[in-house]
Amino acid sequence: MERLRAKLLGLDGRNYKAYKDIQGWVVEFRHFNLRIDHVQGDPYAAPSRLRAFVPLAEAGVPERVLQGSARRRATRDFLARSFRRAARPERDLSIDAGGQTVLERTACLLTGDHIELRFRLELPGRGRRIMGRRAAELLCSVLPEIVEHSLMAPGLDLEALEHHCNVVEDQVSLRAQLADHDLLAFLADGSSLPRASGIDDRPAKDAILLTSPESLRIRLAVPNSGEVSGLGIPHGITLIVGGGFHGKSTLLKALESGIYDHIPGDGREFVVCESSAVKIRAEDGRSVAGVDISDFIGSLPGGRTTESFSTDLASGSTSQATTLVEALEVGAQTIFLDEDTSATNFMIRDMRMQALVSKASEPITPFLDRVRELRDVLGVSTVLVMGGSGDYFDDADTVIQMDAYRPRDVTADAHSIARKHPNGRDEEYAGPLSQPRNRQLVPTSIKAERKPGIVKIGVRGLDTLIVGRTDIDLRAVEQLVDPCQLRSVGWILAHLSQTGRTAIDPISEIRRLLDELKKTQLDSLTGRPDGDLALPRVAEVMAALNRLRGVQMG
Repeated sequence: MERLRAKLLGLDGRNYKAYKDIQGWVVEFRHFNLRIDHVQGDPYAAPSRLRAFVPLAEAGVPERVLQGSARRRATRDFLARSFRRAARPERDLSIDAGGQTVLERTACLLTGDHIELRFRLELPGRGRRIMGRRAAELLCSVLPEIVEHSLMAPGLDLEALEHHCNVVEDQVSLRAQLADHDLLAFLADGSSLPRASGIDDRPAKDAILLTSPESLRIRLAVPNSGEVSGLGIPHGITLIVGGGFHGKSTLLKALESGIYDHIPGDGREFVVCESSAVKIRAEDGRSVAGVDISDFIGSLPGGRTTESFSTDLASGSTSQATTLVEALEVGAQTIFLDEDTSATNFMIRDMRMQALVSKASEPITPFLDRVRELRDVLGVSTVLVMGGSGDYFDDADTVIQMDAYRPRDVTADAHSIARKHPNGRDEEYAGPLSQPRNRQLVPTSIKAERKPGIVKIGVRGLDTLIVGRTDIDLRAVEQLVDPCQLRSVGWILAHLSQTGRTAIDPISEIRRLLDELKKTQLDSLTGRPDGDLALPRVAEVMAALNRLRGVQMG
C-alpha cells in the first residue's frame, strides 16, 4: 500500500495517461489485496476497474450463509450492497449492486476462501493532469475504510446478512412449490404491490397491503418464515378485472416481476410466479424475422403468407402475434397480457364487427378464440388484465376483481353473467393450434463487431442494447430489470455470431450456454474480470435477437 501511495504522489501533475503505470498492480493492504485490472486512459473514458480480495476469515461471514446456491447468491448480493452503501459519499467509487431484485451477477464472487469484489473508480484528474494526492487518498485511505466497514466484522451487519439470505431462500422455496399445488403464482398476504412511481421500483408509501380472498387463499411452508398464507393463482385462464385505477395492472406487474427474488423491504418478497412466464404486448414498428404467425394471422392481402412472416415495420396485431409465438418457442408456460398495451383487433372481435366485416375479409383470429386452446392443447396458462370487455368470461377459470387494491374472487359471478348475457359472437376457428417450431439462425447475420476484430456491446438504460453498430429497441421487453442483464445478452449474441456454423438452433444454443455460465462465471463471455454482468433468461436473450434488425432466421 505504501508503495502505491508513493507512486501516486509521484504522478501528481503528470499527464493523465501516466496512470497506466499502475495497471496490473497487486497491492497488499492489512486485511485484503487489491488488483488494478484496467486503468482508464482518459478522465472522460469509462472508469478504471479494480478488484478487492477479502479472506472469508477476515470478513467473519458465518458458514450458514454459504450453504446452498440461493444463500450464496444472496450473500454475494448483500456484500455488494454493503460496499455500495459504505462508498456512497465517494462519487468516484461505484459498484453494480443492483436494485430491488437479487440476480445472479458478477459484482461480488465467492472464490475459494475469499470474497472477490469488483468495482469501478474514476481516477481523479484536473483537466488532463493527474491529481495524485487525491488518488492516493482514495486508494490508500478511503478504500481500506470502506472495505473494513462494509465487508468485515464488526462493520459487516451479520444479522442483516442472515435476514437477507433467509428472505431469498424462502422465495426460492415458494417458487419451487408452485407446481406441486397446480399454481402459476403466489402472492403472500401483507405484500405491498404498488411502486413509488413508473421510474422508481421501490415500494410506494402508505400502500394498501394485499389481503387474499378466502376462496383463493393457500398456505405454504418455507424454511425460515414458517407458514405463509396468500393468494394462489391456479394454472389455467385467469382474468384480472375491475374499475380504472383500482390496481389491475399493479397486480399484473407484481406477477411479472415474480420470476425474480426481491430484497427485504421491497414489499414483494413473497410474490413469486413460475420462472418461464413471459409478458407480451403490442409493439408497433418492431422487426420480425421468419416467424410462423399463421395460427393467429392468416394470409394477408396480396397473397402474402404468414408461415414465415418477416417485416421491418410490424403493426400492433402482427407484433403481438409474433411476440406470443416467440414466447411459446422458448417454452413459456404462462403468458401475461394487459389490455392497455395490447392491440384491440388481436384481442377481440365482437358480434357487431363480425356482422359488418366478414371472416373472409379478416385474417386475424382473435386471441379470444385461441386462449382455450393454449390451455387445453399446449398446456399454457394465461393471466389477462381486462377492464373493457366481458367476452373472456366464458373461458375464464378464475376471475379476480381488484377493488381499491383488494382482490376479490368473482369467478362465480362472471360465469353467471356469461350465461345470462351471451355475447352472441361466432367463434372464429381457423384450424388447430400447434406448438411453434424452432427457427434456424444464420449466425453471421449478427454483426457484433464495430471494427474488424473488435466486438462492441453497450447499453442505454433498460431501453437499448447496442450490438456492433446496431441499436436494439427493448422498451417492450418488460421483464428486464437491470442494464447488466442487457450487457450479458449482448455478449451472448456476440458469442452466437462467432460459432462458425452456417445455421444453428438459437434457443438450444442459448440454453446450453446459460447452463455452462451458471457452472463457471458469466465473465467468461467477455474474457476479462467483469463486474457489470447479470444472468438473463433465455426469453430475454431471444427477445433481443428477435428484434435485431437484419438478423436472418427461418
